[in-house]
Amino acid sequence: MESFAPRPSTEKQRRGRGATINPMGRFDTQDRFLVSDEWESSDHEEERLQTSVTIENAKSIITKNNSSDLPFDQSINPYRGCEHGCIYCFARPTHSYFNLSPGLDFETKLFAKPNAAELLTKEIRKKNYICKPIALGTNTDPYQPIEKQRKITRSVLKTLAAAQHPFTITTKSDLVLRDLDILAPLAAKKLVTVGISVTSLDLKLSRLMEPRASTPQKRLNAIRSLSDAGIPVVAQIAPVIPAINDTELEKIMQTTREYGAKSAIYLMVRLPHEVSELFNFWLFEHFPDRADKVMKLIRSIRDGKENDPNFGSRMRGKGPYADMIERRFVLASKKLGFSKRKYDLATHHFKAPVISGDQLDLF
Repeated sequence: MESFAPRPSTEKQRRGRGATINPMGRFDTQDRFLVSDEWESSDHEEERLQTSVTIENAKSIITKNNSSDLPFDQSINPYRGCEHGCIYCFARPTHSYFNLSPGLDFETKLFAKPNAAELLTKEIRKKNYICKPIALGTNTDPYQPIEKQRKITRSVLKTLAAAQHPFTITTKSDLVLRDLDILAPLAAKKLVTVGISVTSLDLKLSRLMEPRASTPQKRLNAIRSLSDAGIPVVAQIAPVIPAINDTELEKIMQTTREYGAKSAIYLMVRLPHEVSELFNFWLFEHFPDRADKVMKLIRSIRDGKENDPNFGSRMRGKGPYADMIERRFVLASKKLGFSKRKYDLATHHFKAPVISGDQLDLF
């Protein structure tokens, strides 16, 4: 009998996935165990983990926040969980609210919200609604693989476009290029900015950190295509991980600038809740030679802990190492001519959606 928490039985089962273990969520009050009845065939045991999608009939779609760290206070996430499998993803702990693991469950047990566009229409047409930019991709990637078939993100974009509502997109996928027909006309009115996350230019490292995201070259090509279409692109080096990808900071900034990015941001790695355990297991498996050094540096920017949840410091960190990264970023930004203004979106074009059957105002 073995605990439910550790990694799947074989390496083949988790090939192409980010997490190496599947720990129970912090809210789970039950212990689970796998018990073999010895009837399973070896072929069955060797099957890879498959992605499942559960339909979520959401009650609302716009999420509000009051974080001083974020340049927006409204966001939309068409999906829960993310098949990209980024090992460092700070959204992983949200799966615990569904009694699912933030580990492999987060990458393989996904939730889709097909009524997202319908809910959005209802919410932005309320009389007391105030138009402010909406951010897509703040928790999970709106262009993860299942979007190819589901097209929920595209339906949301169509709704925002019809209302001339400003928004931002953050993604690691070149699938965003599918929606150039929607994005380009909006960009001409300052209604959209796209952030492309580039965490490494090394294909091998990228595959280890983000196994099912677009390759670095595809992301660079997406930056170029978006920029050529007149869409402002923000290069996002997020996260910066000490002794893993920190040496690439200037190179990523230079390369994304050459491909057309207008501005750039960086974020230091965060390890909230279960992400700390997941990251440690991944780190000691793939980088045993430097794992202790990496964790020591992470703790050095988090007051001796592995995570800092406080506004004002959680995105940047504190201490000599964090200050060094900040100085490098500032110097590179000046040298490359990156704009300091990341988001400059218009709100005056907004028109609340009209639904068939609405009574027209007399005045």
